[in-house]
Amino acid sequence: MTRDLSIRKEGVAGRITFTRPQALNALSHEMALAIHAALRGWEDDSEVKLVVIDAEGERAFCAGGDIAAVYHAAKAGDHAEGQSFFFDEYRMNAEIANYPKPVVAFMQGFVMGGGVGVGGHASHRIVGDSTRIAMPESGIGLIPDVGGSWLLARAPGHLGEYLMLTADRMGPGDAIKAGFADFYLPEAEWPALIETLIQTGDLSVLHGQTPPEAPLSARDLSAFAGADTAAIIAVLETQGDEAALKPIRRNSPLSMAAGLRLVRESRGDARIEDSLAREYRFTHRATQLGDFVEGVRAQVIDKDRNPQWTADASDAAVDAILAPLGAEELHFDR
Repeated sequence: MTRDLSIRKEGVAGRITFTRPQALNALSHEMALAIHAALRGWEDDSEVKLVVIDAEGERAFCAGGDIAAVYHAAKAGDHAEGQSFFFDEYRMNAEIANYPKPVVAFMQGFVMGGGVGVGGHASHRIVGDSTRIAMPESGIGLIPDVGGSWLLARAPGHLGEYLMLTADRMGPGDAIKAGFADFYLPEAEWPALIETLIQTGDLSVLHGQTPPEAPLSARDLSAFAGADTAAIIAVLETQGDEAALKPIRRNSPLSMAAGLRLVRESRGDARIEDSLAREYRFTHRATQLGDFVEGVRAQVIDKDRNPQWTADASDAAVDAILAPLGAEELHFDR
């Protein structure tokens, strides 16, 4: 059991609570394994009717993956550390998405990257006024992983491409519009609702209120229909859309090119496993071929916010980093 999670049974519910608010409940490898093990253990437990996932602290449900260990290992020439982390994390994401019992996630504050991989695939997803959901991976030389390409691909219109390229944050209204959440409810009402769920297991009590406005969904996203990143940027420049161009200019070109392809290919997937497997091809190679190490250095380690992107972002480079992994492909065998 990791000290960063509280895993227990209460009433008729399996309970998972993030308990490291001082680190914005960032998801570590150990935590991903513990969540997966708990879910497996409750699958055939007749006492558990549903699973409730929440988090301590007001600032974040889970603000992303705890990737410092992956960075330090890669700097020392160990690429297996990151490969193992992503492999186990994605299998946990699939477990949540396909879980045979209801999973109810209460997502306050920042919900990013690894946090989306936990809460975003729950069967019942509650957000409140403080919720800010985003997939900012391109800023650290990664791609929208943890099933992010699956979720982004199912957002209406070209909202998925917009969110992937700009890492813009969704409030509760946009999160529901984009398909990242299901119900809006003020956070003050969450404790009573959780108590009812764990005592009764009655999902009929999940009635959300009218969510706040969804400004991103009302945005002109026509530029994001472009064939590739260059085409999208060209239209945004013609439109004078500096709000969108500013974050795009900061991100890793390779990550954006690969992420755009992943989102669009995921639209043809029938199972989240297919999207996760494609994401894993990138992350398996990210510490060797991509901008990931430099991105984490700039954003997380040194915090100078000035990454020097050097990875090739050509179509051939995207083909290479997303090529099948053969015997090392992500699988979901037990």
